[in-house]
Amino acid sequence: MRRIAQKHDFTQNPAMQLLDESTYHRQLMQTRGPALVLFSSQACGTCRQVERLLPSSAPEGATLFKVDVQVASALARAFEVFHLPTLLLYLDGHYHACLNCEVTPTALHAAIEQAVNQPAEEEP
Repeated sequence: MRRIAQKHDFTQNPAMQLLDESTYHRQLMQTRGPALVLFSSQACGTCRQVERLLPSSAPEGATLFKVDVQVASALARAFEVFHLPTLLLYLDGHYHACLNCEVTPTALHAAIEQAVNQPAEEEP
């Protein structure tokens, strides 16, 4: 029974560092290269699916982070996250864009490339 529960518990995905209000900006400012931040919730089925797919779909060298909005609700409000899942792109520690795409290698790489070729957006 314990093995089944672990298989379906996506909150502890070792490929994704968990962030909250006290660690969010500090961790991201220390991250070089691309970083993807997934705002999600354990109660969201689509979020769990995206969390499962993201490590194998993200570009090589990208750092992956997760914000559980049930734990870090103030952070979700500050970033105006109203729909889950939400995926944010950071470059060298600075906010760049919100990505709206399927989480497949082809779609995610194309969305990142398109975002990188545009001026950085303001952090919400």
